[in-house]
Parts: sequence; structure tokens; C-alpha cells
Amino acid sequence: MKRFGKVILSVVLVGAIGFAGFMLGSNVDLGQGGTTRDKELISEMDSLKGLLDKNFLFKYKDEDLYNGALKGMFANLGDPYTSYYPKDEFNKLLENLDGRYKGIGVTVSPSKEGLIKVVQVFENSPAKEAGMKSGDFIKTVEGTAFDASELDKAVSLIRGEPGTKVKIEVLRISKNKPDGKIIPMLVERRDVTVDTVYSKTINIDGTKIGYLRLSAFDDITWDDFKAQYSKLKNSDIKGLVLDLRNNPGGALDVCLNIADTFLDKGVIVTTEDKNGEVITEKSDDTMDKIPMTVLINQNSASASEILAGALKDRGRAKIVGTKSFGKGIVQKVFPLENGAGAKITISEYKTPSGNKINKVGVKPDIEIENKNQDLDLNENDFRNDQQFLKALAELLKELK
Repeated sequence: MKRFGKVILSVVLVGAIGFAGFMLGSNVDLGQGGTTRDKELISEMDSLKGLLDKNFLFKYKDEDLYNGALKGMFANLGDPYTSYYPKDEFNKLLENLDGRYKGIGVTVSPSKEGLIKVVQVFENSPAKEAGMKSGDFIKTVEGTAFDASELDKAVSLIRGEPGTKVKIEVLRISKNKPDGKIIPMLVERRDVTVDTVYSKTINIDGTKIGYLRLSAFDDITWDDFKAQYSKLKNSDIKGLVLDLRNNPGGALDVCLNIADTFLDKGVIVTTEDKNGEVITEKSDDTMDKIPMTVLINQNSASASEILAGALKDRGRAKIVGTKSFGKGIVQKVFPLENGAGAKITISEYKTPSGNKINKVGVKPDIEIENKNQDLDLNENDFRNDQQFLKALAELLKELK
């Protein structure tokens, strides 16, 4: 079995917290060659730069001009996950994925309305203290308006040094205000510790059921998962509801370890690059056979889609909820000598049955939406969580 190595798979859903998923590569050799057309283009850029220097009315920095040109070159590829990063932005991208973040403590994602939607507000976070709620839409950051297509830029602006503050305006829609209300907030940035694992034992007519929610796959998640799952097992649970809703992904090795816990010998995921090279990750022949159902929604992305897809394709668990996000590609990061860097999509991954995930998602075995679209999962309001109740009902049916 060929290992992926240290890979992080996530979508830019964790506003002011996480990143866009990558595998770290070595410095790229740009070389000294180039085609005749390449040299013509470089000459044309030099000529245009000369025109600006001679005629442009306003002052500008050469660095800003070149950064804009390089960003535009990558943006025109049409892949939102392939990007060029100037030095300061690249340093932010490379912050360690260790469960601690310099930000405000929210998960955001593009919404169907074309806005940046707050999916989760973590407990004990600056965003929570400022009054931000799940279902809010981030409209402006530091006075600049952003839509869903500019999520990366908004996230970069929200993040910053601990102790500093960021001005954010959110749009909050309610029954009383169907057109929404703009609410200004001043949120302090901090080192935010996110608990990525939550567990609870639920007693249904004498039958104990375990509930385990994974909000991300950080480096700390594997140890926390083992501890929380062991606690559930020691309480003599008969079944498990695994909740991957609003999980944007994270460290692939953590995802694989959790998948291996519940699967016997077989394929978990494969990736294939442009040259047809295939890498396969497999589970071993030992497994925990506890009956289980799995919850996903439109904000379950990347590594969480790998886990859900493997459990579904291998017939290990029924998947309940709504179709997942559909981020099924892997990025590799190339640091440059000047401190800048590039993130480039290098391969696509597939579920054990060979199904592609990218722009498709994982389709649940049982599709059901929550009537309350803005249900905050952190509130653990199980009685009003139709998706959870359906997953629980399916699990109890299996236990009979």
C-alpha cells in the first residue's frame, strides 16, 4: 500500500480558522528556459509596466502590480483551489493544523444565495461572545463587502494577530425581518482552541445509543476520538450515530484512522493524478462491528466525504441527511524561495466503488432536510433535529 503522506483535505469552510487543504511539496524549480511565446509575453509585460511607469497618474507599488498579475494567472485557470499566495498570505496558509487558530472561531461556507454563511459558531469563541449566530451572513469585513466568490479573501482579512480586533457586519434573517437586519460587530481575534469531538449517551427505552459528532479532522481529533469513543463503549452503548455535518475536512491520516476503526480489510479511498498514477489507502482486517448510522449535510466536505463515502460504499453504515459539498480533489503546496507560494490541484480522489466526489458529493441513502435550516448543532437540540431523529430511528430499526 502506498501512503499519501501528510495530507490535509478540506474546503475553505472554516472562516478565520482553517485552510483549503493541501499536501506540502518541495520548492519548485522554475528553470531558466521557456518557449518563444513565453519570452514574448514577458516582453509584453515589461512594455506594459513601462507604459504605467510613464503615464499612470497615481502612485503604486511594483510588488502589488506583480502580485496581482500572478494571482490573475492562477485565477484564470477556473479552479478555486489553485492559487498564488504572496509571502504574508502564504505564511497564514501554512499555520499548523493543530486545533489552535488565530481567528474568531466560526465555520463559514458559500451559500446558495451567493453569500458567505456562518455555519457554526464555536463555544467559548470571540464570535460567540460578540453575538454571532449560526445562519448569519457575513456581508462586510473592515468595511469591504464580500460575496461567496470572495470567501478566501474575506477569511484572510478576518484572520489576524491575537489581541487585534476586526470589524464585521452580518446580515441576520428572521421571521420578523425576512429582508434581514444588518448587525455591526467588533470581534477580537484570539488563539482559538476548537473541541472537534463531542459525545453523548442517549437512553431510548433502556437501549443506550452513542452520539459522536466530529466537527473537523484536526491533529488532536484522533486522540480525542479514541477517548470519547472509549467512554461511549464503556457505557455499554448498543449502536452509534456518527455526525459529520458541517465538517469541512482536515488531516487525511486522522480520517483514515477513524475509517479503519469501523471497516475490515479493503479500500478506503484512491487518488489519481494527471499521469494516471493511482494511490490507494486501505483498512486492515480488524474492525469495530458496532451498528451505526452516519449524518452528513451540504457542509460536509473533503475528508468527511471520504469517510462517509467509504462507510457507504462498503455497506458499513446507512448515510442520512443531505448531499455533501462535493470537494474531491487534492492540492499540493509549492513554497517559493522568496517566501511566496502556490497551491495547485494535483489529483482527484474516489470512493471504494470508484465514484467521483468532486462537484458531485456523497448522496445519502436516506435524504432528509431539517425544517430549521439554521439549526445550531452545538446546541444539541436533538428533539428538533429531524436528521438526527431519522438516523436514530434507522439505527434502532437495525438493532431490533
